[in-house]
Amino acid sequence: MKTLLSAFTALVSFGMIVGSANAADLVLYTSQPNEDAQATVDGFKAANPGLDVEWVRDGTPKIMAKLMAEIEAGNPVADVLLIADTVTLERMKQAGQLMAYKSPEAANLDASLYDADGYYYSTKLITSGIMYNTAAAMKPTSWKDLEKPEAKGMVTMPSPLTSGAALIHAQTLAGVDSLGWDYYKALKENGAVAAGGNGGVLKSVASGEKAYGVVVDYMPIREKAKGAPIEFIFPEEGVSAVTEPVGILSTTKHAEAAKKFVDYVLSKDGQEGFLKLGYIPARNDVALPEGFPVRDKIKVLPINAPEALKNSEKDLKTFSDIFGSNG
Repeated sequence: MKTLLSAFTALVSFGMIVGSANAADLVLYTSQPNEDAQATVDGFKAANPGLDVEWVRDGTPKIMAKLMAEIEAGNPVADVLLIADTVTLERMKQAGQLMAYKSPEAANLDASLYDADGYYYSTKLITSGIMYNTAAAMKPTSWKDLEKPEAKGMVTMPSPLTSGAALIHAQTLAGVDSLGWDYYKALKENGAVAAGGNGGVLKSVASGEKAYGVVVDYMPIREKAKGAPIEFIFPEEGVSAVTEPVGILSTTKHAEAAKKFVDYVLSKDGQEGFLKLGYIPARNDVALPEGFPVRDKIKVLPINAPEALKNSEKDLKTFSDIFGSNG
C-alpha cells in the first residue's frame, strides 16, 4: 500500500519550477489552492513593500515529496511552508527541519493552535462535518445518524489514503469514546463508500448520486451560496479540523523575511484575508465567514499531533482493513 506518509520522502518527478527563486526575498511552498495562495502572497507583499516572493503550490503529499527530495539532495529551496496539517510539520520538527520562531502574534491564538516551542502556527480552521442533499429524507445532526437505515448505501467520504484532511478526521473520530473505529466499521456495514478526495464527495452529494457526505466545511458552504441543493452541518459531537499551519525551514536563507511572513499570516490583516477567502480564521478576534455559525457554536474535537504522527501508519492500515485499499 502506497501511503501518504511514504510519499513524503519519495523522490518523485514534480513538474513545477521555482523560476527565479534564487533571486527572490522569500520562497513559499504551499498546499493552498492557487487563487488562495496568490491572495495570501499579494496581501503579504502589500504589507511588506519591496519584498519579492516566489511560491510553488501542490497538494501536501506532492509538495512534501518535492521538499524532501531537495533536502536529501542538500539543496532545499523553500524558506516557508504553509500546508494542510500540523502532523506533517510535527514530523519535520522532530527531524530538525524547522526553525523555532516565537511570533508576537501568537498571543491572539488559542494555545492549542500552535507549537509551544514556536516551530509552527495554525493559520485557520478547516473542519470536516456532514453535508447532505436537500432532497434527503433525513436531516442529520450527529455523526451517528450516518449509521441509520435511512442512510444505507447513501454515504460517501474522502479516503485517508488520498486526503490528509481525511486521515486527520479519521484519527480524530477514532479517539472519541462514543465513536472510535467501531463507528467506521458500522459505516462500512451500512454501505458507506470511502474513495478519493473532498471534491468528489461534494460533486456526488450535490448531484444527488449520494444523499450524505463527510467533507471539509468551506466547499459545501461556498456551493450552497451559489445555489447548490445542499446543506452543511457541524455534528453535535464535534468536528475534526486541519489548521493549515505555517513554519520556517531550518535551512532558510531569508530568515527575517520568513519571520515577517509568519507574523503577517497570523496578523489581523492576514487573518481577515483568510476570512475573505471563506475560511475560519485562527485568531479569536476575527469573525467567521458568511454561512458559518458563531465561533462558540463550533465544537472542535482535539487531536494530539505527536500521537497522531506516531500512529499514522497503523491508523492508515486500520482504515484500509475496514474499507479496502482503493481509496
